[in-house]
Amino acid sequence: MKTMHERIEGKLQAQIQPTHYDIINESHMHSGPATESHFKLIVVAEHFTGLNAVKRHQALYGLLAEELREGVHALALHTYTPEEWAQNQQGAPDSPNCRGGSQVG
Repeated sequence: MKTMHERIEGKLQAQIQPTHYDIINESHMHSGPATESHFKLIVVAEHFTGLNAVKRHQALYGLLAEELREGVHALALHTYTPEEWAQNQQGAPDSPNCRGGSQVG
């Protein structure tokens, strides 16, 4: 049985064909017992050329709809064309600390 990380990775590679990607499991930063429920995705792909941020996110939400139904609770998306990524000197922003559930902070 594939992990959630492996499922996300397989779909990204097959459908979006990114030139660069990072799948970061941030579940440890959030309350609750789930170990694969919160992810940050950094995806660089030609697929995003000509698409605004909303369309890019919609494409990824559609691609990962099954994973979102089956356990992924939060998905932080950072999408770039190769040209945007090359000009980006700071990388993707850090995710905020969890403020919900039983998490203290």
